[in-house]
Amino acid sequence: MAVSPPLVAERLAVVRSRIEAAGGTSGSVLVVAVTKGFGPDAVDAALAAGVRDLGESYADELVSKSAATALAEGDATGAPRRWHFLGRVQRNKVRRLADLVSLWHGVDRVAAGREIAARAPGAAVLVQLNVSGEAQKFGCGFDDAPALVDDLRSLGLDVRGLMAVGPTGPPELARPGYRRLARLAERLGLGERSMGMTDDLEVAVGEGSTMVRVGRALFGARTTTNEVRR
Repeated sequence: MAVSPPLVAERLAVVRSRIEAAGGTSGSVLVVAVTKGFGPDAVDAALAAGVRDLGESYADELVSKSAATALAEGDATGAPRRWHFLGRVQRNKVRRLADLVSLWHGVDRVAAGREIAARAPGAAVLVQLNVSGEAQKFGCGFDDAPALVDDLRSLGLDVRGLMAVGPTGPPELARPGYRRLARLAERLGLGERSMGMTDDLEVAVGEGSTMVRVGRALFGARTTTNEVRR
């Protein structure tokens, strides 16, 4: 089923209302539209609604959607789209993505940063933390994050902030980890805190998120079976 631009615009207004109710503003919290699992029409609908930041977790989807929606680049104001890569960075995928990604969210080890630096010198990145301790989730530990930030900076990368995926379960379970991430970002002098998705964005915004990653809240239920909560 095609994604309806007017419906996406309505849902975006709801998302922004949720952000404001949680204490954020449109100027302080960026909405990243996660198009993973949806077709290129989701990208077009997001752009039509005024969203310029698009998120993908899989390299193949990002590359194909970028090519399929190339004619949609920008709008009447000339504002470009920005691709966010949300998945764990696999070194063998970086070459294909290097010219497309504006912000890498899932950097959790030096080897990944080294590959990005080689393919896209000076690229903007976020360090992903595992805030829940769940084995199935990627991310470095809190104690390891400061050294990783230093290492990535030494590679010439622009480390913008920290990123996390909340734990499985009720949204409130994410609060302690998000709060700890925000405090660590402040201590490290990092401005961006990418945390919060469709189900737990209120908790994330309340704990200082500057960037929420939402897919279902904008586009509805996915039909793919490999969905991770976004």
